[in-house]
Amino acid sequence: MTHSFEFISQHPDETIQLGKRLAKYLRRGDIVCLEGDLGTGKTTLTKGIAQGLRVTSEYIHSPTFVLMNIYEGKIPLYHFDFYRLEDPHQIAAIGYEEFLYGRGVAVIEWAERLGELTPQARLEVKISHQGENSRKFEFFARGDRYQQLLKMVL
Repeated sequence: MTHSFEFISQHPDETIQLGKRLAKYLRRGDIVCLEGDLGTGKTTLTKGIAQGLRVTSEYIHSPTFVLMNIYEGKIPLYHFDFYRLEDPHQIAAIGYEEFLYGRGVAVIEWAERLGELTPQARLEVKISHQGENSRKFEFFARGDRYQQLLKMVL
């Protein structure tokens, strides 16, 4: 059974709060895959997760040109952005697996570009525009760990 959860954000501050709420229950080795068009709030949600993980950097931005940023916090945050990824196998060069299954939390923007390399167990978040400032966040648990995670977040 796949557990899911839906949230409507009316303002970027609500998206930040959603990320902070989620971060309370994230632990080392967790993977959060974000999907959505440009400007839907992937990076804003990641900023909230970073705040919830007490990341020391106040400048969380999308790592579009470097594929990944590492932020230190109570748990490290590995922030991936695959917007410019043309071939999923390009990420092998950065040793992505050690970060996906490492000592931190991995948040992946444009996760759909991973194709066959998408981790089977993950928290999947699909984000869509609902209006000028309104966004819909649909959370899907892929695997037992993420089903438990969604139950805690609810």
